[in-house]
Formats: sequence, structure tokens, C-alpha cells
Amino acid sequence: MVRRAPRRPVLRLRLDGDEVRSETRADTIAGEEPLEIRVNGSAFSVTMRTPGDDFDLAVGFLVGEGIVSGAADITQISYGPGVDASGRASYNIVDVQLASGVSPPAPEDARRVYTSSSCGICGTSSIEGVQKASRHPVMDDPARIGLAALLALPDRLRAQQDLFRRTGGVHAAALFDVSDPTAEPALVVLREDVGRHNAVDKVIGHCQRQGSLPLQHSVLQVSGRASFELVQKASMAGIPVLAAVSAPSDLAVALAAETGLTLAGFSRGDSVNVYSATQRIITAR
Repeated sequence: MVRRAPRRPVLRLRLDGDEVRSETRADTIAGEEPLEIRVNGSAFSVTMRTPGDDFDLAVGFLVGEGIVSGAADITQISYGPGVDASGRASYNIVDVQLASGVSPPAPEDARRVYTSSSCGICGTSSIEGVQKASRHPVMDDPARIGLAALLALPDRLRAQQDLFRRTGGVHAAALFDVSDPTAEPALVVLREDVGRHNAVDKVIGHCQRQGSLPLQHSVLQVSGRASFELVQKASMAGIPVLAAVSAPSDLAVALAAETGLTLAGFSRGDSVNVYSATQRIITAR
């Protein structure tokens, strides 16, 4: 899809001793466009995202909001009627139709401002609210992963990041199955996006549409840092382990501890910091 990684002219400047070298060439840029998510035809939220896997993104977002929790909660997903300046379909509106008996979000819960690619839960920062909404508690999930396997996940993530290799401008999230702690974690799904929360939503949405929630015995590996919003999304999907290559926030650590989710940060090379539910990491050789 061209919109995921459009080509743009760029002026490249380089110092060569005392001289400045310049050249104009085409460069591949990570796409970013707004996506309006509608529920039963009513606008619910607008998020900035990299086009592609839009249905997964919309469904994953609704899982994180506590509106849906299983594949049977949705009857239909379709693109809306939006058009661009040339009158062509923009594919920037997704409408999710809920099954009978599934309560749609209250009008007052609709996001009044758009969600940027760096903020997935603007206006939602209550730990208590997340605990009440989660239908898939992870506290007693027996998932376990060996330390060496955990440390290998960032490299496995990077090896599959095709869009990052082309643009250098997107985050990634991947779900790994650790049902058998003696085997190498199996890659279930990987998604990329300019927003790290969007990448996670796309992973969770894909799994929800496959009827796989709750995501027990799994590890979610993400690029970048571990924020409160990512812990919230993992908790809502029943993911027991979240690992990031960078730092977590204090609120992320607090939420992980409250929900019994294993939170790992600074997973790089031969070391990792584990902030909560450390019993899931196998350190014995």
C-alpha cells in the first residue's frame, strides 16, 4: 500500500571536510493519516495512524476501551463513506457494528479531541477505571518465559520490521506464544505503525477477530518505552507479559503491579529490568 510508505523528495546535506555536499532524491516516508472510528454508525474517536490493518486497529482500540472482548461482540466492520479532495474513497473511516446485546459506548464517552500518534488514552489515566473495565484478569496466568528467550525478542521484532527498514519512522509490536516455556516463543502476529499504541491495537485487534482473546500464555514485545496506555491495553486483552526495549513510566509500573502483569523494560542485549510479577521469568539454567 503506497499510503503506508509514500515517496517524497528530500534534500540531503552532508559535510565533506569544509565543503557541503547536497543531492535531491526520493525518500520513503512513514505514512500518517487520520482514522475515524465509528461504533454503530456514530463517531467515537479519531486517531492518527499509518494506513493499513485498519480493521484490526479499530477493533483493538475498542478492546482497550472495554467495549468488546470477543469476536462474537462484532457483527460487521466496514469502511465509511469518506472521500479525499479528488472525490476518491479515502478509507479513513471505519464503522464497527456491535452484536445485539453489546452495549455501545455512551455519547459522553466519545473522544472530544483526536488521538495523536503519541497518545492513545488521552484523558484516561485512572488505574481503578482500568481494573473495573478489564474482563480478562492476568493475575493468575501461569505463563513463563526463559530469560534468554525474553532477551532475544527485541532482535526478533526488529528482524520482521519491514516498514521500519524502509522508513526508520515507525514503532512495532509483536505477540509471542509461550505456552511451552521450554520451546522458542512462537511469533503470532506483528504490526507496525507511527503510533506505538496503534501497533499494539493492531496486534490485539487481529487476535480478537481470530477469536483468540484472552491472550493467555503470551508475551507482548514492543519497540520504544512502556507507557501506562500499553500496560492498560495488554491488561484488557489478557496478556500476562509486556516487554519493552526502553523505560516504563511510574504509572505503568504501578498498574502492572496492581493487575499482576509482568512488566519488563530496557530489554537490550544481555540484560533486562523486570518491574512486576517477576515469577514469570525463568532464570534457572
